[in-house]
Amino acid sequence: MTIFDHDDTFAPANPTAAPGRQEYRPALDRAHDLALEWLRSVPTRRVAPAATADELEARFRGPLPEGPTDATDVVDELAAMCEPGLMNMPSGRFFGWVIGGTLPAALAADWLVSAWDQNAAMRFATPATAAVEGIAGRWMLELLGLPSTAAVGFTTGGTMANFVGLAAGRTAVLEAAGWDLHENGLSGSPRITVLVGEESHVSVELALRYLGLGRPRTVASDDQGRMDPTALGTALATIDGPVIVGLQAGNLHSGAFDPMRECVRLAHARGAWVHVDGAFGLWAAASPLYREALDGLDGADSWATDAHKTLNVPYDCGVAIVAHPAVLRSVFGAHTNYIIQSGAAPADPFEKVPEMSRRAREVPVWAALRALGRSGAVALVEGLAANARALADGLATLPGAEVVNDVVFTQVCLSFGSDERTRRVTQRVMTDGTVWMSGSRWHERDVLRISVSNWSTDADDVAASIAAVARAITAVDDDS
Repeated sequence: MTIFDHDDTFAPANPTAAPGRQEYRPALDRAHDLALEWLRSVPTRRVAPAATADELEARFRGPLPEGPTDATDVVDELAAMCEPGLMNMPSGRFFGWVIGGTLPAALAADWLVSAWDQNAAMRFATPATAAVEGIAGRWMLELLGLPSTAAVGFTTGGTMANFVGLAAGRTAVLEAAGWDLHENGLSGSPRITVLVGEESHVSVELALRYLGLGRPRTVASDDQGRMDPTALGTALATIDGPVIVGLQAGNLHSGAFDPMRECVRLAHARGAWVHVDGAFGLWAAASPLYREALDGLDGADSWATDAHKTLNVPYDCGVAIVAHPAVLRSVFGAHTNYIIQSGAAPADPFEKVPEMSRRAREVPVWAALRALGRSGAVALVEGLAANARALADGLATLPGAEVVNDVVFTQVCLSFGSDERTRRVTQRVMTDGTVWMSGSRWHERDVLRISVSNWSTDADDVAASIAAVARAITAVDDDS
């Protein structure tokens, strides 16, 4: 007997059944209404949360209820208690860390992903999502100009995408040195030296830690965080044994890109694996305006990015791309009697990432790319960069403000004179709540850091953000 009745109310076959067989429609209708209410509030509500985590924990505190609660009541209670603590991250005035918004098609697709409830790990068990994964991956490779034969896997985020690429590199360089990692493990293996730029992102260091490879060696970088190829060549010449070189497409503070072609050439001449951390900056390769800055990108061995950033799909959605599918499959592939596998090729989704159970993250990626098309994706990337430039130009006119990086993509860093004044302005901006820009420290000075990552940011958001910083400067100076 179907659980759906004829008037489409999603009624259970047995109304007195366990909570798992309750009606879906009332709770889903209420969640839909609340979701739209939230989205309608995004353009005008303050960005900063109105309550702290400690305050909200007090609201949620209490014993586990003894009996069931109606699903619709649960949805109402959850929304009401969480509302004061929600950061308005979908806002066009949110510029903290590197966090994108969500395109309408991607959000709608993600709702379907939750409703379908597919474990998107196996082609045999979930053919629909596996097919979508293959197409979404192919479209990404086309858009970014990466090898069409590369394998594409979907992870929780950029950190695990880095993990995947570096794990493949670890296996490949040890195999080239005559060591079978899968048979023998790391103990007793040749030491792998990992070289990264001085401003490599901490997620790369975390991935290396997870992989048991220890801290990387740093290579000198210029004042925008770009790796110095001459310094890389010198470092490579001093190393015995296997090597992995980690490059960066999009510096966290400046947005700058490592010189790909020369660094890849030097690394490959030494027999090194080249991995590119491109959490937000890899998407610049889609645009003719920025592709030249990434010349040689396609020559690397692996790449990592996060589709929630520049592509604007919902959390969570990292993407790992590896130019050598057989190596990737050897790292994450598993064979056991209870798994029905699809055959030799293409690989099952779980053979490309660490998880054997996961949601269908590739579906919102497909939806975003399908909705945008190539021209829309290019416009999205270029629009983010244009808004960063507009913010930098406007903020540079404010009293005592200095843009301290070359604005080459979507990142802007500002100083307001002394570190103390910069910290005070940053705190005032966050307290005001109109806009969210996070503080950081770069080149031995405190900065207000802006990352333009949201598709919905427009000229009005830019103007309102500049005005908010101007208010903060005035307030700080009046207090002095």
